[in-house]
Amino acid sequence: MNKDKKDSSLSDNVKTTLGVQTVFNGTIKFKDSLKILGRCEGRIESQGFLSVEPSAEVTADISVGSIVVGGVVRGNIEAFEKVEVLSTGKIYGNICTAKLKMSDGVVFEGKVEMLRNPDVIDVFSTIPSQLKRSLETF
Repeated sequence: MNKDKKDSSLSDNVKTTLGVQTVFNGTIKFKDSLKILGRCEGRIESQGFLSVEPSAEVTADISVGSIVVGGVVRGNIEAFEKVEVLSTGKIYGNICTAKLKMSDGVVFEGKVEMLRNPDVIDVFSTIPSQLKRSLETF
């Protein structure tokens, strides 16, 4: 079994799936978990888990609890728990997270900002400039 296949099994128990032929434009808010197989543009917000599958193309700013990227993401990612990028993943944007895991073969164009104490910072209610200032105080 391929290691990436094993890692992506986290997405096997998701509550909601946007299928391969789905094209979504707008803001997505969800509670538990979401798997994207198709195309999505806009904004994604949740404290839950997001899986961007290898067939997915997402053009959105993303704020989630944790995310596994196997497809293409164009936009900034904020994940207060962790970001995992599989070997098929491509990210064109900045990442702000407490934990980051990238496989060999990843395409990444952007900057990474590591949260030192994610329990103290609420990335969902803080505007980016305040978030940056709070990170500088650590």
